[in-house]
Amino acid sequence: MGRKTKVALTVGVAGVAAWATSKFVAKPMPRESKKALDFNKPIILAHRGGLAEAPENTKAAFSKSAELGVHGFAIDIRLTQDEEIIVFHDEYVDRTTDFSGRIADYSLIELKKADAGYAFKNEQGEHPYRGKGEQILTLRELLENFPHLLIAINLKDSPDTYEGSLMPSKLWRLLEELGAEDRVVVTSQYDEQTDRFNLYAQNRIATGAGSDEVKKAYAAFTSKLGHLYSPRADLFRITKKLGVFPLGTKSFIHFLTQLNIPTYFENVNDKESFIKLLNLGAAGFITDCPTPAMEVVQESIDE
Repeated sequence: MGRKTKVALTVGVAGVAAWATSKFVAKPMPRESKKALDFNKPIILAHRGGLAEAPENTKAAFSKSAELGVHGFAIDIRLTQDEEIIVFHDEYVDRTTDFSGRIADYSLIELKKADAGYAFKNEQGEHPYRGKGEQILTLRELLENFPHLLIAINLKDSPDTYEGSLMPSKLWRLLEELGAEDRVVVTSQYDEQTDRFNLYAQNRIATGAGSDEVKKAYAAFTSKLGHLYSPRADLFRITKKLGVFPLGTKSFIHFLTQLNIPTYFENVNDKESFIKLLNLGAAGFITDCPTPAMEVVQESIDE
């Protein structure tokens, strides 16, 4: 046996020994339970109120989904020119209303004049909500109108923007004022945003994993170093795939469940996908189509 071979074997044995030692010493630390996420069955969150069935982010959509029995809503929030928090997805108002321009360039009073049901079409290509008085809602209005439902709040603005820099503190003050700490979960694709929000919340509110945290968890899971992974979020709000990497697998869902982290899958809108992910252990779904989602969940409960 040559010297190089001996060195390689020595390094390999040392690596295995280090891994075994870390496996013995390091104990995964599950996340502390949050009341907002304390469900004993899979849940349905209507995405923007259920945007496939009524105008997104309107009272009509939220009310319709609530009547179906959904467990809550998944929404996005943005700041108006006068720094009011509204329930809105896009940076611009053009796609869903009869207005045009940036949200941040309008005051709340001005935005309330927009027809929030303007762009919605039903399956027949009709505009049943156009001119029916649907308005853009504030987050305050949504929380006050549906106090019994879970609201997954997504901070859309980048922390590098003016609106993004203000949002964490403004959101915390509103949630604290309304006593809504135990019925919301705050998420953002930017981990920095949820970290900044948590500087105010101090772990009193459930938070979701951003893009970097999801990648970090998946890397730990696939590298067999999952026992070294220390989660920084209470919820994983994920799609079935991260690029080419499958997140919707029984083993990855189980990995997170062992850490007391539920997985809510986004962009799930057909019954086949609902059923498949339910069988794999999904804790919830964020869907544009709450009607078939509720049917699947109810069928699974009845079985």
